[in-house]
Amino acid sequence: MKNAMDHAESPLLAETMLRLGRLDGRLQNSAAADIYLARSRLDGAAQLAGLAGVPIRIEDLQKWIAGRSPPPRASEGLNDPISVAAVFHIALSRDEDTRDPIARASLGRLRSVLDDRTEAETYGRSDLAYFGPLWKQLREAADAPFPRSDLPSIAARVFELASLTRDHADGEARIVSVDGREMALPPRARDRNWLIATIMPRLLHRSGMTLRVIPSLILLPKFLPPSPDALVPVLMGTLRKAVDAGLRDLDKIERAARRIDERQATKRSKAPLLARLQLAYPGLTPRAVTQLLDVTPQGARKLLTEQDR
Repeated sequence: MKNAMDHAESPLLAETMLRLGRLDGRLQNSAAADIYLARSRLDGAAQLAGLAGVPIRIEDLQKWIAGRSPPPRASEGLNDPISVAAVFHIALSRDEDTRDPIARASLGRLRSVLDDRTEAETYGRSDLAYFGPLWKQLREAADAPFPRSDLPSIAARVFELASLTRDHADGEARIVSVDGREMALPPRARDRNWLIATIMPRLLHRSGMTLRVIPSLILLPKFLPPSPDALVPVLMGTLRKAVDAGLRDLDKIERAARRIDERQATKRSKAPLLARLQLAYPGLTPRAVTQLLDVTPQGARKLLTEQDR
């Protein structure tokens, strides 16, 4: 444990924790926190997809959410180990029980234009049947109390979760088809570390290191090092990079949001809200705007036309 303690006392870690606290604290008071969390959720999902073996770009997710394309990689004829739709649904379900009103509102906005459960059932039903029970088990284990609020405790919990994935039986998973037939799915020998990475933002929150779940703090590499002690410096390095990127993104989002607030608009106008939504989900279609803002299709097209001027 000596190595982990050495890292815990290092000046670099102290600086990293200070910067994490700065990001977390700013999100408590930022008027653009909802936009940042929405963008952070897409960033985290894109990272997870890469860890799961289905590399995508954030822009691919944005097109899917905006209704401009099917889920990334769904129509490319690739023999992917898991569907992006399933990864995305599992990532969103991590935050379903959050008590953070801003995070709930951000998640609710997203789900008003993209039904991730239906999409996962359509494009990755066998993935849900296979990973669903393990995901629930991992999430319950992740929420157990932490002895301390530090990276060594996080690293130890990661290895506890990893042992659960190894113990998970690789036997057949069974699903029931629409017409009532029961089908057995063959066992899958594949890496499951991406499931643990999905929970990393929640681990940071549950351990007391952050006041809210910050979805982009995925942190884990594709393959774990040999021990919790060896994982601590990895977490420290990835956390520093993620936090620095998060602070830069928050600066940009806040500047863009201030420009929106400075626009001249009537009190009843929904144009400022649409502009904020487009910061989170660029390329929204008229259909998506109709659902998000509860306006007519004609009104949605008019708003989008005004935004383009």
